[in-house]
Amino acid sequence: MIELFGADYSVYVRAARLALAEKGLTYKLVPIDVFAPEGPPESFLELNPFARIPALKHGDFSLYETVAILRYVDEAFDGPPLQPASAAGRARMTQILSILDSHAYRPLVWDIFVERVVKPRDGTPADEVKIASSMGPARTVLGALETLVEAGPYLLGDRLTLADCHALPMLSLFAKAEEGATLLKRAPKLSAWLDTIRGRPSFKASEPATRV
Repeated sequence: MIELFGADYSVYVRAARLALAEKGLTYKLVPIDVFAPEGPPESFLELNPFARIPALKHGDFSLYETVAILRYVDEAFDGPPLQPASAAGRARMTQILSILDSHAYRPLVWDIFVERVVKPRDGTPADEVKIASSMGPARTVLGALETLVEAGPYLLGDRLTLADCHALPMLSLFAKAEEGATLLKRAPKLSAWLDTIRGRPSFKASEPATRV
């Protein structure tokens, strides 16, 4: 039994769900809301003392940190490989994963998508200063990723990898903000990739039930 702990609205949980779906694995999503007023349950802190999602349990083995979970899902189970065969390819994949975590998540998801889409939808005014100050970092992220996209339908060429699983949740939300849609038009390779990968069954299978 594979158990994935987290909330379906989380881009990091969705990255893990995409990898699980691409491997053809059955799993149980155990809801954990880290934004609940009382915080996550004490039992979850035994899985991840940092109270971040997702965490994974596979039998007696437990794991947290999304990139570690992605690699475990790929390496521990049968199914299509989700990492490049060459050292250079794996290094490029790791570079993209690091860019997403270190430079993309905050400006693309929190500072632009949440401010422009989520807050107004929930009746709270967007922080226009925060949005404006995040546009420069967002342009840098998209420019960096655009230069790394290889020929083929996926980020690293002809085969889907963990880089696609990690990038898709962030960029699909970013594209819902008018600023994100505008910037993506200036990144034609990323835009074509996003259009392609949205059609995969794993994208539909991991669609959050919670509105995002």
